[in-house]
Amino acid sequence: MINLSPTATTEIKRMQSKRQEANIWLRLAVQSGGCFGLFYDMSFAKNLADSEQTFNCNDIQIAIDTGSLNYLNGLTLDYSEDLVGGAFRFHNPQATSTCGCGNSFSIDG
Repeated sequence: MINLSPTATTEIKRMQSKRQEANIWLRLAVQSGGCFGLFYDMSFAKNLADSEQTFNCNDIQIAIDTGSLNYLNGLTLDYSEDLVGGAFRFHNPQATSTCGCGNSFSIDG
């Protein structure tokens, strides 16, 4: 379903540890908006909604709402750093076009 690269796993765990909260979930969602009609939303959550499905990937608990599941199937989340800082990169095999920032995308059909 969802894949996390080793660098994304390390960064997410680092971010979770800074929050100093036990049992915190990584919430992934797709929202309407952005340059291409859809964008990725990533946050941390202590409590889950009834409409969320949960997964474990590399010892990270991930929650995804049912409306986003179809858009995120096969997604690989990566993390890389460059001269201006670090950022998560979304590699979605379903995306037919993406914005230069990599956070906005569209899916035909």
